Amino acid sequence: MKVVILSACEKEIKDFPEEIKLALFELVSDLSSGLSLSMPVSKRMTSMGHGVSELRLKDGSGAYRIIYFIKKKDAIYLIHAFKKKTQKTPKKNIDLALKRIKRL
Repeated sequence: MKVVILSACEKEIKDFPEEIKLALFELVSDLSSGLSLSMPVSKRMTSMGHGVSELRLKDGSGAYRIIYFIKKKDAIYLIHAFKKKTQKTPKKNIDLALKRIKRL
């Protein structure tokens, strides 16, 4: 399955620590080869719609999230990436991800 990283998401990931970027690359590689990921590294975000999930990464500097969308089993879209600073995902991050998904 092909992987599409939205340019805005690519810019967000650019500032992540190298350790997080390496872990992200491995997880995306697993997804693209057809492996199904689950907790603790991936969590479905059913409130955002069918096919939307988040990759959950953590290092000594904090927790990082990458929202992704699998569209009809033909592509994985990395939609939005951010450093998580609160227990609950902020509404602004959810709204931005939904706006980007609607453009696909």
